[in-house]
Amino acid sequence: MGELGHFLQRNRLGAVGGAVLLLMLLAIALAPLLIAESPIAIDIGRKLAAPSLAHPLGTDFFGRDVLSRVLYGGRFTLAIGLGVVILAFAVGVAFGTVAGFAGGATDMIVMRIVDALLSFPSLVLAIALAASFGPSLSTAMLAVAITLAPQFARVARGQALAISVRPYVEAAMAIGVSTPRLLLRYILRNGIGPLLVQASLSLGSAILQTASLGFLGLGAQPPIPEWGADVAGNMQYVREAPWVALAPGIAILLAVLCFNLIGDGLADWFNPRKRNVR
Repeated sequence: MGELGHFLQRNRLGAVGGAVLLLMLLAIALAPLLIAESPIAIDIGRKLAAPSLAHPLGTDFFGRDVLSRVLYGGRFTLAIGLGVVILAFAVGVAFGTVAGFAGGATDMIVMRIVDALLSFPSLVLAIALAASFGPSLSTAMLAVAITLAPQFARVARGQALAISVRPYVEAAMAIGVSTPRLLLRYILRNGIGPLLVQASLSLGSAILQTASLGFLGLGAQPPIPEWGADVAGNMQYVREAPWVALAPGIAILLAVLCFNLIGDGLADWFNPRKRNVR
């Protein structure tokens, strides 16, 4: 068994999180093959039907199959979460790396902007931005990305400050390596570990914030299936038909938990002291 095998044995929670997430992604990707029901097909005659063989997770108030909405809604929720993290990663890492490497006035200006954004609770800031731009999936994605980018900037700046004083960076500067190549090949490449850990943890946060905006009516709009919006839309029926709200809520819980477990595992993987212990 190689180094990865030993590591997975010692980080079983991370391995479990990865396995559960993989199963969720497969189910979401293969949704048309697993279930024939349309997530937006309305049939009032079967509204709030209890779980059965025909409808494993029951139906909602409009007679729509809950399992179908959970699987198809996962496509929107997870895709938005991934897109948010990619956008926040690109913007935050770019500004943070440049600020840490350049120092001086550039560092001061960038970090004061970052500090100003971090001074607001992330969800409150996302709600304010989404409300200003108007409710939609794209505005929810942009709002959450703006709240997550400062976190990447802080991590990237710290890595740039630590790596830019290393001997190999000074040697590269001495032989005339261009600044873009220096930033990409020497600083960003050697500091990518903590940034990937931050990205995996931010995926859970992005999913949770996106679902929260959907719950408040600032994200996906009906009849689009989306986990947060489905929880909000079905809360009034939770006493008589708890499955309609519990199903998308549990999906959010599992997705966030899996990404957090994977992030903890990546943090250990990029720590040589923990990774090499037998």
